[in-house]
Amino acid sequence: MPEQGTIVAGGVIAGLLLLVLIGIMGYCLWKKLCVAPAYEELNGMPSPAGEQEKQPSQSAVIQPNRTQGIPFVVPPSFHGRDWITLTNGEKIQDESDPYVAPEFLPRSSFHSLGGAYVIGTINPELYKFPEDQSETDFPEGCLGRLWFTVGYEQEAERLLVGLIKARRLQTPSLSETCSPLVKLYLLPDERRFLQSKTKRKTANPQFDENFIFQVSSRTVTQRMLKFSVFHVDKQRKHHLLGQVLFPLKDEMLTSDSRPIIWRDLEAESMEPPSEFGDIQFSLSYNDYLGRLTVVVLRAKGLKFQDDQNVVSVFVKVSLMNHNKFVKCRKTSAVLGSPDPVYNETFSFKADPEELDTASLSLTVLQNTEGDKTHQLGRVVVGPFMYTRGKELEHWNEMMNKPKELVKRWHALSGST
Repeated sequence: MPEQGTIVAGGVIAGLLLLVLIGIMGYCLWKKLCVAPAYEELNGMPSPAGEQEKQPSQSAVIQPNRTQGIPFVVPPSFHGRDWITLTNGEKIQDESDPYVAPEFLPRSSFHSLGGAYVIGTINPELYKFPEDQSETDFPEGCLGRLWFTVGYEQEAERLLVGLIKARRLQTPSLSETCSPLVKLYLLPDERRFLQSKTKRKTANPQFDENFIFQVSSRTVTQRMLKFSVFHVDKQRKHHLLGQVLFPLKDEMLTSDSRPIIWRDLEAESMEPPSEFGDIQFSLSYNDYLGRLTVVVLRAKGLKFQDDQNVVSVFVKVSLMNHNKFVKCRKTSAVLGSPDPVYNETFSFKADPEELDTASLSLTVLQNTEGDKTHQLGRVVVGPFMYTRGKELEHWNEMMNKPKELVKRWHALSGST
C-alpha cells in the first residue's frame, strides 16, 4: 500500500508539470500570432498613384529590424500650403498632389528635396581644415619667416624654446646657396647664446630643435628672446640675414599648451643711436572708425641719468590737440635696459577733421628708487603745424595709407 501511494503522488506531480509546460507554450504561441503589425497607416490616407486598392502599401510591410509595438505613421500632405524651394522659388508640391514617402535611406546617406537637406546628414565643407596662410602670404621685401614655440616650467624655472623652421631666407649673394643657422639670446644678456645646427644649401630649413634657458620666475616676464639668423659661407664666416625679437609675456609662458608662433625677420639697424636714443613705433589711422592706432615697438641706446638707481623704463603716449593733452596711455615698465622691447598697441578716438590740429607725443621715462621719474627723451609726430623732417613724413605716410601700419625709427630729443 505505501508503494502504491508513492506511485500515485508521483504521477499527479508529473501531470501538473506537464499541464504548466503546455500552458506556457500556448501563451507564447498566442502572443506571437496575435501581435499587432509594426507599421499602421492612418485611416483615410490616399494610396500612392499607380497602385491597386487591394495591393498592400509599402507602409504596411513589417520591417524585422524595427522595434515592435511602435507604429510608424506616414504624414499626410499639407493641403492649402505651398512648398517652395529657397533657391529658385519653384513649387515642389501642389495642393492636389499626394504626398509620396521617400524610400528609406541609410543614416549616413545624402538626400535632398528641393534644396532642403535631411536632418542628420553631414556637410563635408564644415570639416575642412583652414588653409595655413603663414607659408604662402609673404609681404613684399620679406627677409624670411621663422616658426618657433615658447613655454615655461614654473617649478624648474626653465624656459623651453622650440625652433621649428624658417622659410624664404634671402642670401647676401645671389650666386651662393643659403646655409643658415640660428643663434638664440635671452636679452639683455647678449654674451651667452644657444646655437642651432647649420642646414646646408637650403633657403627653407627645417630645424626641429629644442633649447632650454634657466631663468627665474620673478624676472622672466622682463626678458626677451632674440633669434638671429645667419648664413654660413664657404669660409665659415657668419653673415646676418635678419633677426626676430620676442618679448616674454605672462599669457605665453605656459608649459601645458605651446602654440606655434611665427614672425618675419627684421634687418638689424646699422645706424648708431642718437644722443638720447631712438624709438621705433607704428602709426595707422582708420577713417571709417575714426581711430588712431599707435604700436610702440622698442627703443635703443637710451642714456640713463643714474645707472645704479634705474629700476624700469616705460613709454608715455599722449594725444594732443592745439598743444593740449586729450588722452594719455602708458606702456608696461621694462626692467632697466637701454634697449627695451614693448610691442604694445594703443588706440585713440580722433575724427578726420581733428587730424589737422592733432599730434602724438611719445616720451621715454625711467623709474628710479624712491618712485622718482626722469625723462630720457621725447618725440612728436603730427602735421606740418607741429613737425618737420622724418616725423612729418611718418605722419603724411600714415594719412596716405589708411588702415595700414607704417613703421619707422625716430631719434629722441632731450627738449621738453
